Amino acid sequence: MKDVAYIALGSNLGQREVFLAQARGAIAALPRTRVLGQTVVEETAPIGPVAQGPFLNQMIAIETELSPGELLTELHRIEAGAGRVRRARWGPRTLDLDIVLFEHQSVHEKGLTIPHPELSKRDFWLSELASLRSTRVD
Repeated sequence: MKDVAYIALGSNLGQREVFLAQARGAIAALPRTRVLGQTVVEETAPIGPVAQGPFLNQMIAIETELSPGELLTELHRIEAGAGRVRRARWGPRTLDLDIVLFEHQSVHEKGLTIPHPELSKRDFWLSELASLRSTRVD
């Protein structure tokens, strides 16, 4: 089943712009997936208790036939390829890829909740999502 998914991209270590660009390319190359749109990259303050530098953030809309679980597996693979190491929750990272929302699916499983449980707490996600939904061309 084709569906539209919204993915948040973030980076606050190393060559942040490069990590975001590589992630966009890797997501665009996923099977049965095409990019529908993307927001501008913006810098935001980190969230959480760990001291760290600011993030570059962006959101993309994709049309995909991948299931939410398959998409999550692919996003984790892309993160690992960028040197992402999962240590402290909300800690610094080379690349963070979050499934924020699917248009027609919700998921409540261990390790995957869609819509993302932090969506309502992140103003930049809400504005990026609104921007993508208002300008998306299918």
